[in-house]
Amino acid sequence: NKLDREGRDPFDILDELESELKISVRPLSWPINIGAKFKGVYNIFERSLDLFTPSKTQVTERVEIENVNDRRIDEAVGEKDAEKLRADLELIDGVYPEFDTNQYLKGKLAPVFFGSALNTFGVKELLDCFVKIAPSPRPVEAVERRVNPEEEAFSGFVFKIHANMDPNHRSCIAFVKVCSGKFERNANYKHMRSGKMMRFAAPTAFMAQKKNIVDEAFPGDIVGLPDTGNFKIGDTLTDGETLHYKGLPSFSPEMFKYIENTDPLKSKQLDKGLQQLMDEGVAQLFVNQFNGRKIVGTVGQLQFEVIQYRLLHEYGASVRWEPMSMYKACWVDSDDSLALEAFKKRKYQFMAVDREGRDVFMADSNYVLQMAQSDFPKIRFHFSSEF
Repeated sequence: NKLDREGRDPFDILDELESELKISVRPLSWPINIGAKFKGVYNIFERSLDLFTPSKTQVTERVEIENVNDRRIDEAVGEKDAEKLRADLELIDGVYPEFDTNQYLKGKLAPVFFGSALNTFGVKELLDCFVKIAPSPRPVEAVERRVNPEEEAFSGFVFKIHANMDPNHRSCIAFVKVCSGKFERNANYKHMRSGKMMRFAAPTAFMAQKKNIVDEAFPGDIVGLPDTGNFKIGDTLTDGETLHYKGLPSFSPEMFKYIENTDPLKSKQLDKGLQQLMDEGVAQLFVNQFNGRKIVGTVGQLQFEVIQYRLLHEYGASVRWEPMSMYKACWVDSDDSLALEAFKKRKYQFMAVDREGRDVFMADSNYVLQMAQSDFPKIRFHFSSEF
C-alpha cells in the first residue's frame, strides 16, 4: 500500500515479510518506482501494465502488452524504467518460487501485490486474482458430523454480530456463513440453541457500506440477519436437522480494567451498550464476585478507547476506566464439585463470572496462577471459553 509515497525498497519489504511472518512470498505485481516517481505496476499474474494516475476517482489505466519485452512498456514509462523493471522481474524469477495455487491454498505461499488503496490503484487487480485463486467452500466439522457444502439441506452459523451498523435504527446484524445447501428468504429455519423456528424477511448482503436484500445465498456466502437479541456468536441455523457447529472460542484477554459509570442516570443505556458490544466479541465482561465490580478484558489498549467512544456516541453512556493488577483470566471447572467449591472459597477475592455464568479465576501474577494449579490438582484451568 501507499506506493505513491516515499518508502522502502520493495525487495527489502519482501525480505521483512518473510522474516517477521515466517512465510514464503511471491510478488504477483511489481512497482515501477515509488513515491513522487511512481508510474504504476507490472501485473505479473495477468502479464499486463497498469499505469498510475494520482486521483481518488480514476481507476487503473491499463496498457495492452504482449509480454515484458513489449516496446509499448518503454513508450509508457520510459526506456530507463522499463529496463529496470525487466531486470527486477528477472531477479524475482531467480529468487522467488513460481506462484503455485496449491501451495497458496496450503498456506505455504503468500502472493504480494503493490498499489495505493487511497487512489483505488491496484485494488481491483488484487481482488481479481483472489477470485481466481481463492478456495471453494470446504466441508465444516459439526459436533454431530462433517457437513459438506454440496448437501441440499441448509445449514450455517453466526460468526459475527455488529450493533448500530445503521445509526438511524440502532439495530444489530448477525452475520451468518452459509455452510451447506441454499439459504432462502422467508423460509423457516431452526435456531439450534433456542430450538425455535425463525424466518427472515429482510436478509441482506453487504459490500462496504452498501447493503442489499437477498432472496437466496449459497455455501461460502455471508448473509446479514436482523438481530433483536436472539443470536450469539457460534449459533447454528439449519433446515431442521440437529447440528451444532463448533463455537468460536473466546480466548483469555491480555489487558483488564474496571469499568465505572460516570452518569448514574444512564445506567440502562450502559447495560444495553455493554451487552451489545460484548455480543460482538470485541471484548469480554466479567463480574468480580468479591466486590461486584465489572471488569472488561481486551487484547489491546486501543479496544478500551473504542469501547468508551462507542458507549458514549452510540448509547449515550459515559464511562471511565480504572486500572487493576491482573495477569490472566482463566475458566475453571472440575469433576469434583467439593474440590471446586473449596477452590472458589479459598480464592474468593479472585473469583469472577463471565456473561454465561461460568466461573473465572482472575490471577494477578504468573506465580499465583502456577501455585493455584499446583495446590488444586483436581481443578482444570482453561485459557479459552471452549472446553
